[in-house]
Formats: sequence, structure tokens, C-alpha cells
Amino acid sequence: MQSNFYPDLAATIEALRSEKISIENSRIEFIRKIARFIEDKIHKSETTNLLFVCTHNSRRSHLGQVWASVAAHYFGISRYIRTFSGGTEITAFNPRAVAALRRTGFKIEDQVGENPNYKVSFSEDQERLECYSKKFDDVSIPVDNLVAIMTCSEADQDCPYIPGVDLRIPLHYEDPKLADGTPEEAARYDERCMQIAGEMFYLMRLVKA
Repeated sequence: MQSNFYPDLAATIEALRSEKISIENSRIEFIRKIARFIEDKIHKSETTNLLFVCTHNSRRSHLGQVWASVAAHYFGISRYIRTFSGGTEITAFNPRAVAALRRTGFKIEDQVGENPNYKVSFSEDQERLECYSKKFDDVSIPVDNLVAIMTCSEADQDCPYIPGVDLRIPLHYEDPKLADGTPEEAARYDERCMQIAGEMFYLMRLVKA
């Protein structure tokens, strides 16, 4: 297990790992399919590219990209996995989702503009993740050894074809956007953030390198 995370993030991970994660059986089977795909690529000395997709590439898909990278690092398999995110539309990485990640201990540089490129860091000695809104077929996303993880039902329905995908998994999450502007806003974003974190840690724990 890797432990060179920022202290607040390390505490979040320790708390996450100490809790019993409740995942529906249908979701567990989807997660196991991803784990088996990654294992197969590892045995062939190949890298798996995980692409998290939601409609606007603003909330759930970014949370998936970030937490999958952290979980892979935690379990010592990050050299076999790269993470990306995209949407069916281009908007921006939502500041509420950025704030939820900050509350768990990530360091994220403030950015400006209509579609800011946030630099997300979880350790001093690891490359920062670039998080900005892009389409699922953006040139920055590889088209080999590609797993598309559809994080929302709308994107799953509106996106019948993704170039280069070897495995497509519907792992839908409730949109925290539903709580925007309400007293429950931060709590709903934190809840979704930690749900995604828990499932990504469960995924990476299943992978036998």
C-alpha cells in the first residue's frame, strides 16, 4: 500500500478503508468486470485506460477520474492504469465538485475562465491530474485498451458509440447537481464524492497484479 498522500487526504483514505462499504450486487458485478479487464492487461504488460463519462464532464466523471487514480496509486498499480474523463458536451469542472475534493484533502490550484483546467494533486511526488471539461472523443484520450465507465444514465443513452472502447460499463451515480443551491448542497456533493471513492478503492483492491 502506498502512503505518501497529503495528510488530510491520508486521513480521509484511512477513514474510508476502515468503514464497511455497501455496494449493490449489480454494481459489484460491473466493478469486477473492470478489475478482470485490468488484470488481463497487466498480465500482458499493457496499460489500461479508464475513461469516466457523464453528460457535461463537470461532476461525477471528474470524481471518478481522480479517485480511480488515487486508488490505483494506493494499491501500487498506478503504472498499469491511466485515468481520463469526458462528456457528451463541454461545460466546465463544477466548482462544487472541486470543493468536495478539497474537503477530502486534495490540493487544487484555483483557476479562472469558462472552462478552467484545474491541476489536482494528491501527493508531492506524483504528477498532478489535469481536470477540465472535454468531450469523450477528445484527442487527449487514448483509443486503445480503453474502458468506458458511464457514470450517468443520460450520457449512457446519448452516447451509443465511443471510439476505441474495449469494455463499456454502466456505473451510474445520482447527480449531486440536484442539490445545487439548497442547504443540502455540500452534504450531497460529499456523499457522492465518497461513494465514488469507495467504489474505486473496491475496484483497485480486486485487481491482482
